Amino acid sequence: MDMEALLYALGGYLAGSIPFAVIVSRALALPDPRTYGSKNIGATNVLRSGHRIAALATLIGDAAKGWAAVLVARELGAADEMLALVGLAAFLGHVFPVWLRFRGGKGVATAAGVLIALDWRMGLAVIVVWLTVAAVSRYSSLGAIGAALFAPFAAWVFAGAGPVLVAVAAMSVLLIARHRANIVKLARGEESRIGEKKDAAEAKPEALS
Repeated sequence: MDMEALLYALGGYLAGSIPFAVIVSRALALPDPRTYGSKNIGATNVLRSGHRIAALATLIGDAAKGWAAVLVARELGAADEMLALVGLAAFLGHVFPVWLRFRGGKGVATAAGVLIALDWRMGLAVIVVWLTVAAVSRYSSLGAIGAALFAPFAAWVFAGAGPVLVAVAAMSVLLIARHRANIVKLARGEESRIGEKKDAAEAKPEALS
């Protein structure tokens, strides 16, 4: 990897590492999302706090950082392979954030932002699958898994066989792997549905250290 690629990757990673769930929760004096529910720093877990505005802000922030990372790289004149690298790095930043000792979220919203920035048609198609499966099943995790399975096909249709397809496939594999516990719970009928509070009712608002 040459210096230019390294700098693009580092920029994407640092952007993706911004933990919006923690920042939003701190700003709204809510419990740290790492202390309740799935202990995930994603919007679905923040929703378990019962604060919909916080969950929405987290969702927008996580998607925006993936979108912005790719957009900035494009404005700087990055080629397609660099854009794909930046998008993948932003996703990895969310999943393994340096600020949280590399314990991050599952990357669904950030991946969506990356896909929209790479090709809005691809991103829109994947988001439609995500929302449709989640709305019908009321399982956020199932919507994410369905979208991850569909994403490489969408990338092939809209971007062809190339660096974008490779980056999307890599994100999909990791995203599904991050949902392995959810897959087990789905199989057992133990997965929480959208809007259900999981241990959040017992979570006490505490000052974040």
